[in-house]
Amino acid sequence: MRFGALYDLDKKCDYNCAVIAARYEGKWVFCKHRERESWECPGGHWEPGETIEETARRELYEETGALRYTLTPVCVYSVICDEPNPLERFGMLYYAEIESFDPLPQMEIERITFLEDIPPQMTYPDVHPVLIAKVKETMGL
Repeated sequence: MRFGALYDLDKKCDYNCAVIAARYEGKWVFCKHRERESWECPGGHWEPGETIEETARRELYEETGALRYTLTPVCVYSVICDEPNPLERFGMLYYAEIESFDPLPQMEIERITFLEDIPPQMTYPDVHPVLIAKVKETMGL
């Protein structure tokens, strides 16, 4: 999977997923999946019957335990999935300012961390840094 493009919020498309660039007390929130040795932004796949905002809220809670937060849509983005043929998939990028957490739900995320900047070991190194840069620019961070 590689980064595709950034689009305005009004782009008409079928969403596949949502990514949330989240901050808590001035630091970025990153998740470590139980089956990987790398870090990623909270986010995940859209499920039938959900709005893309509901996807973002569900994934933010499932992957961080975020209880109270503000959620702001930033832009539509795309990634290119090359297997078996190049296919552009669309997602919505959100910014979340987290105020409080519940305990981390016992799901696929092993732990979360709070960092000043992007960690060197990212699960999606061609995608998440671009999305975080867009959030920084849009939100004035």
